[in-house]
Amino acid sequence: MSSLMFDFSSGNDPDVKPQDNAVSGAVCTYVVFDSDSEEADAEHPIMVLANEAGALLHHVSGNFLSPDKRTAFRFTQAGGQPQLADILRIDSRFTALLKWLGDNEINVRLSGRLGQDGFHVYKIREVDSGGEAKLSAEDGFLQFMIRRLLSSRALADVVDEEEEDLEGDDMKLTSLQSITDFLSCAGNTLPQNIRLWARRNLAVAKSREVSPEERRHAQRALSIMLDIQWKGDYFESIDPAEARRILDEELYGMENVKQRIIETIIQINRTHTLPSYGLLLAGPAGTGKSQAAYAVARILKLPWTSLDMSSIHDSEQLAGSSRVYANAKPGSIMEAFYAAGQSNLVFIINELDKADANGAGGGNPADALLTLLDNIGFTDNYMECMIPTGGVYPIATANDKSRISAPLMSRFAVIDIPDYTKEEKKTILLKFSLPKVLRRMGMQPDECVLTDEAADLVIERVQGTTGVRDLEQAAEHLAANALYRIETEKASQVVYDASAARRVLDA
Repeated sequence: MSSLMFDFSSGNDPDVKPQDNAVSGAVCTYVVFDSDSEEADAEHPIMVLANEAGALLHHVSGNFLSPDKRTAFRFTQAGGQPQLADILRIDSRFTALLKWLGDNEINVRLSGRLGQDGFHVYKIREVDSGGEAKLSAEDGFLQFMIRRLLSSRALADVVDEEEEDLEGDDMKLTSLQSITDFLSCAGNTLPQNIRLWARRNLAVAKSREVSPEERRHAQRALSIMLDIQWKGDYFESIDPAEARRILDEELYGMENVKQRIIETIIQINRTHTLPSYGLLLAGPAGTGKSQAAYAVARILKLPWTSLDMSSIHDSEQLAGSSRVYANAKPGSIMEAFYAAGQSNLVFIINELDKADANGAGGGNPADALLTLLDNIGFTDNYMECMIPTGGVYPIATANDKSRISAPLMSRFAVIDIPDYTKEEKKTILLKFSLPKVLRRMGMQPDECVLTDEAADLVIERVQGTTGVRDLEQAAEHLAANALYRIETEKASQVVYDASAARRVLDA
């Protein structure tokens, strides 16, 4: 942690008492320090206030003075006179927020704890003039900005158990006033190019020299862009043993596949950046490609979003449409960022082998994917801004990799996923598919039992299909029949041998 001097007045010495400089106009009483803590607590405060008289307790209500006058907090104890507590230190991420709170004379309640060097503030809530909590919509905007500021240099997602600390997480910036305030207080949490883009679009949204349609598009684009938390591209190391445990939960067998997945992403432990290549999981339908992709998202501790290339018919669906059209809108890729709420995520691209085949006059969808996969930035036609993609990890699935173009293939580390053997399918049926179906139907494991011969029969019946989806369908058919018999015949248990299973499945 390093300390830097932040001085609103000219020539102030940090050791000079504030009152000695009062005649010169604005008085800055604090130094700023840099922090990358993603949580605020007594050890990692937002700011430290002077408390020589011991007047500050765990909670205190009041308002900050405008920094153009003095960097202090004004409060009144019950039945007393207004008092000032000078700000001694402040997290550099919060200086703009402090100015906004002071300039707008917003009443707040500070929560903190006494320390040897002053009152350590770790929570700021907006309150009314009587010190009572504001409506969630009003305080929620302040909490939204505080959470965004705390995470602006964070290395991982914030997981906070206190409900009141999360009130701002679902806040959406829609009005021009909230957008303006956010840029004033937390604009430095945005990448530089997006910050400049936001200022230009805010000018358009407020201008009366452009058409209402242009203003509407600019405001909508701002709302989308600023509601995304733009994270850095630093990633924590992964635990190989934990990664293996997660993969074992999602996939049965496939030892070589699991090993290749871990080997591909383990480089994060040295570079702390995502691998240069995404994953392409190629194999027959129903073999667990999607489950493997979800498992990787869990290992990386990232949200995931999916694109189904079988339903994408032109590049505009992915890259958005120009604002010159009244019905213009962002593309699926930008919408995925917005839905995830952050820039670091796993993109699961389903059926990549259909990307090249779907272009029909509107541009090849595969071309729009290439810029996303290159991790140098993606430009959406509606947003008109380069979106950083250094925190995007693409995982594609395909049934037939021979149908994927060479440019797309070169962006991935290819992992072939084979079909299961008969013995593997039998194990999956008895130990995974049937127990899963029984749990879903609220049945006990001993209420529906398959003998080995019945399991062999089921395997023979689905032998002509790939994957394990047909296994689960057969298991559900048998479990439903068992439940019917238990409910109507008052049986305590239904055991299926080969002949009984055949009668049910043939019905």
